[in-house]
Amino acid sequence: MESMENLKRRAYDLRRDTLDIIMAGGGGHIGGDMSVMDTLIELYFNQMNISPENREDPDRDYFILSKGHAVEAYYAVLCARGFLDLEDVRARFSRFGSPYIGHPNNKLPGMEMNSGSLGHGLPVAVGLALGNRMSGRDSRTYVVMGDGELAEGSVWEGFMSGHMYGLDTLCAVIDRNRLQISGSTEDVMAQEKLADRVRSFGWHVVNVEDGNDLDALHAAFAEARETKGCPTCLIANTVKGKGSPVMENKAEWHHHVPTVEEYEHIVRDLDAGKEALLNV
Repeated sequence: MESMENLKRRAYDLRRDTLDIIMAGGGGHIGGDMSVMDTLIELYFNQMNISPENREDPDRDYFILSKGHAVEAYYAVLCARGFLDLEDVRARFSRFGSPYIGHPNNKLPGMEMNSGSLGHGLPVAVGLALGNRMSGRDSRTYVVMGDGELAEGSVWEGFMSGHMYGLDTLCAVIDRNRLQISGSTEDVMAQEKLADRVRSFGWHVVNVEDGNDLDALHAAFAEARETKGCPTCLIANTVKGKGSPVMENKAEWHHHVPTVEEYEHIVRDLDAGKEALLNV
């Protein structure tokens, strides 16, 4: 397990890698990439039993990025964990014939599911968790959803069935950045009293007040692991575009390729954030 201090610095490096992938490919969903990055880092570096060496082992842990449009962050994390090669991803992302497309591609090592058709990730994760239990495995299954995705009815069918089968090896994370492509989630499809709503479906709920805080995420995932008899949902309250005021909390950065000037400003902000950690 990597130290938390190193992971906090790595979060800035991987945001920079994500930025470079998007710039090289000329497209991507940068706002959601940045908000979900810390969750992905905590999962892949601290929580999940998954590595390039055991990725075909049926007893591994399983992960689905239901908000598949945040794939650039996913690529960056998989590169850092040794599943993919960063230079190859940067060179070929979003190019004709490339396997590095704008949503997860299960032909690539480390990716379980072609996701991005929103609302599908949680139901599939329920099936994975149930199938593993029926096979006698204690593998854990994790799924990350966007809060805009909660407008899909299949999500709530997944919540119902997860409780029905008592899938305590299943953990869902809602990346609650409160913005989607068309604006505020509260204007498009309000999610007030979200924790109460998920809890009413029989899930244990952990509200992570700062979902970009790796220490808070670490504690929340530990609580999920200790919860028995029902699945757990982490509501990670994050900042869309986390890492630079150029992007933060701005709906127009849901899908935006930075200009050269914006790129340089974001890089300076990320470097300053990392430098501040080094000086603590």
